[in-house]
Amino acid sequence: DTNDVALDKARSGHQKIMNRLVEKGRMTQEKADDVLSKIEYRLGLEETCDCQLIIEAIIENIEIKKKLFTSLEKVISPNAIIATNTSSLSVASIAASCELSNRVVGLHFFNPAPLLPLVEVIPSLLTDKEVAESVFELMKTWGKIPVYAKDTPGFIVNRVARPFYGEALRIYDEGLVPEGEVGFATIDAALKKQGGFRMGPFELMDLIGNDINYTVTETIFREFYFDPRYKPSFTQKRMKEAGLLGRKTKKGYYNYAEGVVKAEPVIDEQLSKDIYWRVLVMLINEAVEALYLNVADRDGIDKAMTKGVNYPKGLIAWGDEVGLDDVLGTLDRLHHVYGEDRYRASRLMRQMVKEEKKFYS
Repeated sequence: DTNDVALDKARSGHQKIMNRLVEKGRMTQEKADDVLSKIEYRLGLEETCDCQLIIEAIIENIEIKKKLFTSLEKVISPNAIIATNTSSLSVASIAASCELSNRVVGLHFFNPAPLLPLVEVIPSLLTDKEVAESVFELMKTWGKIPVYAKDTPGFIVNRVARPFYGEALRIYDEGLVPEGEVGFATIDAALKKQGGFRMGPFELMDLIGNDINYTVTETIFREFYFDPRYKPSFTQKRMKEAGLLGRKTKKGYYNYAEGVVKAEPVIDEQLSKDIYWRVLVMLINEAVEALYLNVADRDGIDKAMTKGVNYPKGLIAWGDEVGLDDVLGTLDRLHHVYGEDRYRASRLMRQMVKEEKKFYS
């Protein structure tokens, strides 16, 4: 890093993660000490001169990233690979800022990176095939689960997962649940109880940070030429503007101040099922559309959602399980009621239903 405070924070963060793994019995103290001993904390770009792989993980601002990559090229070996950990920006655009753009690739890890195994490998139009293949294989040696993703906004996970947040916010904005924490808790409880998700969308947005989550949504909305499926919510925008970012500010959709009791959800079984089903069909449709547009293959998409964001099932397989005809029927009803392209069904979904096929035979 170029900031010693950031290095100190990284060192402290790594120590906390290792301590937690030891406490949970997932790693011995000896192994944790060995891992930490292999990490070097260096100040200044010049310290990367002997590295063969540099992974950038700075702010999600494309101009700042381009500037960094241009500076890196001046000090690193011409044979070194430069990877960006961007979650939604164009890898091709970042690569174009480099003289040797063929060695630039996307490597998107998921937080917390030491714990979540998924890595999206994103070759750009300029990336050498050998570069993408080498980092893909390298990720396996790190104990990661790599999947290839097309260089499109949000790649796999941050694209396919948008309805988990966006449709939950839309349900809230429509007043289908009470205002405030009770409403957030009602939606969260529905997705956890009915769908088996580990966290509800509002809990997860608070964990990620409303600033980060909103910015990703806004970026994807803009990069997809304002497709209404990715339209941001004013509720989340106002949370960001008010500085109610979630756990890191002690208040977001929920209040995390010490001693505050979390609101209880509304107990209504039919409402709970309706919320879950509406969000689920939107998620399945987005996964199918990603497959249709060759963002990744079937197994890559399902693997990404289970290993990157801990979904209980792969969404394409989930669609087979609940019935693609029922998913399509619900989407068509929503499209008729709202008259919005937000609810348009993927062409591939229609084709599969028409031909009475499943994605997994």
